[in-house]
Amino acid sequence: MSDSFPGGRSHELPSQPGRRVAWAAAAGLTVAALVARQRRSPEPAPGQLRAAALEVLEDALPQRRTFDVQLWDGTVLPAPVQPAAARLVLTSEHALGRMLRLPLDLALGEAYLRGDFEIEGDVSAVAGITEGFDAPFTPGRTARLLRAARLLRQNAGPAPHPVEARLDGQAHTRERDRQAVTYHYDVSNDFYKLWLDRRLVYSCGYFPTGTETLDQAQEAKLDHICRKLRLKPGERLLDIGCGWGGLAIHAAQHYGAEVLGVTLSEAQLREGRARVEAAGLGDRVSLELRDYRDVLAGGQGGFDKISSVGMAEHVGRRNMPTYFRAAYAALKPGGLMMNHAIAAGTHKTNLPAWLVALYSGNFMQKYVFPDGELLPIWETLQHAEKAHFEVRDVENLREHYARTLACWSRNLETHREQARAMLGEPRFRLWRLYLAACVPYFRDGHLSIFQSLLAKPDGAGHVTLPPSRADLYG
Repeated sequence: MSDSFPGGRSHELPSQPGRRVAWAAAAGLTVAALVARQRRSPEPAPGQLRAAALEVLEDALPQRRTFDVQLWDGTVLPAPVQPAAARLVLTSEHALGRMLRLPLDLALGEAYLRGDFEIEGDVSAVAGITEGFDAPFTPGRTARLLRAARLLRQNAGPAPHPVEARLDGQAHTRERDRQAVTYHYDVSNDFYKLWLDRRLVYSCGYFPTGTETLDQAQEAKLDHICRKLRLKPGERLLDIGCGWGGLAIHAAQHYGAEVLGVTLSEAQLREGRARVEAAGLGDRVSLELRDYRDVLAGGQGGFDKISSVGMAEHVGRRNMPTYFRAAYAALKPGGLMMNHAIAAGTHKTNLPAWLVALYSGNFMQKYVFPDGELLPIWETLQHAEKAHFEVRDVENLREHYARTLACWSRNLETHREQARAMLGEPRFRLWRLYLAACVPYFRDGHLSIFQSLLAKPDGAGHVTLPPSRADLYG
């Protein structure tokens, strides 16, 4: 599975007076948009759309942005911070009006998927724009901005919605979870090989010195997990959401473990099994197409250790109690579980309240990770403790994940023509935007990722662990 899920919002709610102002502004924009749809507007005068676009861009663009903006006629608004890392290019006079529809985050993402704008250079420099608005929104500036935005929206014309994930049934049932996994992970094994490391580890790497290559960082991460689990030869490891088998193979090769890995992706399973056989580990590693809820149903409990890397984001808040209860029941007394998952961040937004109110946070839900849910770390640990786990160690790796995502994004850029041929233009653009957009989210603390070491004490309440973390770094 993967832990590269950038959905969820981490904004604080505005105070009660601020909330009223926020929703009033949101309501005003919404009413204006509806009225614009119902009445036929006169054709704008020559140059009027260009003037409105310049007004919006000059009033609303981040003052500390590191990217240029180019209008459809070649006019360039240079980045205040030079040299510019990227350039956002509006492809027509209708583009900005479509980008300003509500909700804003969804409109911006869909506009890129359609080709309403292009990004040249570092995509992540532009992709973080929704978190970077820093203009002083005075009443006069806000009124001027709304008038110009209304004119642009009224003359933007219709725009088709890109293809999104359409799943059947109730969220987080076995069948719907299988559909969600298939949508994201069964794109093409060859596609993932273009930009992942050689082990196909689709989760946060570990850069202890900051000089590691992606391959070295992923090997270091696999070692970091196995060391935290204190894996020993002959121990049985259950790997929930085993992906292409990277952790399962590493645990068997370097720690002598016997591993059962489970996944809901048929494409991952085929590739993973081929890799197990190529490594000569068929007698020690078994990968199966199975839901985590069905592991116990097959009578396969009694594991010494459990790893779950990039899996919990797909479980959903409603099923968290089931997830941890199943893991607890599958462990032997004294056993350990590593839960490695993304969490909602705690970074406070600087955006004005009225602007926050115009966001939905649904882009990733619709187009990247359908049904994905991010919980704050305290809530995840609370579910674990209610299942009788003891929390023994928690580590935040968000800076490591920002670095990992930057590596993935660069690799995809290097192989962009091959990726485009495999996926087609709209879906290639989706992956390009998704990987790059995640970088600032983790770098700036809007999202975090935690490794939580959980223990199932034995009958006497004991857990066999060293008295310090020194063994992890020896």
